[in-house]
Amino acid sequence: HYKIYIVNQVDDLTFNRGTLMNVGFVEAMADFNWTCAIFHDVDLLPEDDRNLYTCPQQPRHMSVAVDKFSYKLPYPDIFGGVTALLQDHFRRINGYSNKFWGWGSEDDDVRRRVEFHNLTVTRYEEDVARYKMIVHKQEDPNPARNSVFSEGPERFVLLSPSLLHLFFC
Repeated sequence: HYKIYIVNQVDDLTFNRGTLMNVGFVEAMADFNWTCAIFHDVDLLPEDDRNLYTCPQQPRHMSVAVDKFSYKLPYPDIFGGVTALLQDHFRRINGYSNKFWGWGSEDDDVRRRVEFHNLTVTRYEEDVARYKMIVHKQEDPNPARNSVFSEGPERFVLLSPSLLHLFFC
């Protein structure tokens, strides 16, 4: 039982992946009370049927081995590309930050939120969590992303699991 939601930014503003993910979550939850949310970059295609699109008891980084990176993690703490979180976990971490305009660091900010809230990132093995990245022009990262990232812990909010709304700071 699943549904795929495609969220696309159509304005002329700078790209904001965090906002898109938050909007997708809010709209999906308004449609149905999903227990699991999988956030998936459009340019990644799974290669192995054993890479199950489910939510375990801890957040899962699913795109462990991407062909663009020679099927290895580009860095140990990566939490981008494809991720799976229980609805309760996404609410607890207060979703993605809306403060990352342009490319870069919003996924690292989410990983830090996960860790801040005493959750653990899990992964399938590299031979299972394999993805092919569709070839496309890479965007230049936002030079201000490191400054926004360094301010992240000041924005992390401990939310009650019963809190039904998100602030996305």
